[in-house]
Amino acid sequence: MISDFIAGSVAGLAVAMPIGAVGSYLVGLGARERISVAAAAALGVASVDGGYAVIAVLGGAGLQLVLSEVSGWLEWIAASVLVVVSIRTVLVAVRRYRSNREALGRQRDLTPARAYLSLVALTAVNPATLMTFAAVAVGRSAGEGGSTLPVVVVFAIGAFAASAIWQLLLTGGGNLLSRLFTGRRGQLGVSACSALIMLGLAVGLLLW
Repeated sequence: MISDFIAGSVAGLAVAMPIGAVGSYLVGLGARERISVAAAAALGVASVDGGYAVIAVLGGAGLQLVLSEVSGWLEWIAASVLVVVSIRTVLVAVRRYRSNREALGRQRDLTPARAYLSLVALTAVNPATLMTFAAVAVGRSAGEGGSTLPVVVVFAIGAFAASAIWQLLLTGGGNLLSRLFTGRRGQLGVSACSALIMLGLAVGLLLW
């Protein structure tokens, strides 16, 4: 069971650690939102990673085959979501920059529940997440027999825990960044950089 937890943790880190669209968004979110909101968003990402770990272990090689057939559609969906999120990020940042009531805007713009659901949706349409877990699952099934329910649960818990720790570190880094750039222009710059990264990744998804 310990080996299954470690395998899940390694898989969770393998998916979480590359700083892609979700990671850059979390850093920006940590820089401009309350800690409770950013933490809820981080747990939303980890929840999807844990759920995808279960799906990947149960689906195995069959899941990889299905994903390879629909990967084109998934990439278009993911790119579209990234463009929408990046535009919204810039609009919110500009509105806050122009507002004279930043503190009030911070409290009303995003709640922990909305942050959690938003990041669940953003992570769920990322094809790389599920394909990475599916590749790990295929490798495990090649060396072992079938996966029992306890094995699947422990593997998923490991993936969730590792992903949650990493995502919380990203939001913490964003919060630290906001302390360095405390002015309205600094906040706007952090949000703009986050949005540009997401736009670049959206273009990359479609071109490569």
